[in-house]
Amino acid sequence: MIEVGEYLVKEGLYYTKEHEWIEVLEDGTVLEGISDYAQKELGDLAYVELPEVGASFKQGDVLCELESVKAVSEVYAGVSGEVVEVNEELEDAPEKINEDPYGTWIAKIKPENLEEELKELMDAEAYAKYLESL
Repeated sequence: MIEVGEYLVKEGLYYTKEHEWIEVLEDGTVLEGISDYAQKELGDLAYVELPEVGASFKQGDVLCELESVKAVSEVYAGVSGEVVEVNEELEDAPEKINEDPYGTWIAKIKPENLEEELKELMDAEAYAKYLESL
C-alpha cells in the first residue's frame, strides 16, 4: 500500500480520475470498486444501486450510484464491457465498502477493449501523485 496523507492506494490496481479502481483477473474479467479516497470523501454509505447483470457500458459511463449520509455519487465504468456479476452483499451491507474499499468490489465486467483502455487509467504510483495534487 502507498500512503498519501490519510488515504491508502493499493498497488497492482488501475485507477480512474473519478477514484474507481480496476483489478484485472486471470480469466480476463475485471473487478471494479472505489478507492479509499472516494469512500472517505463520501462518508458512511447507506445504499448501493448495483448495475444490472448483462448491461453493457462504455468506459466513463455511469455504472451505478452510491448513497451516503452526505451525498449521492455516481460510479463510472473504468472499462467498456458487459457486467457479468455484481456484489449482491452490498444490497444489505453497503458499509463493506467503507470497511474495506479495496477488498469490496461492486461489479465484475467482461471487458471489450481492455488493453487499449488500461492505457487511459493510472497505476498506483500515478494515482498517488494525482491524490497529492488534489
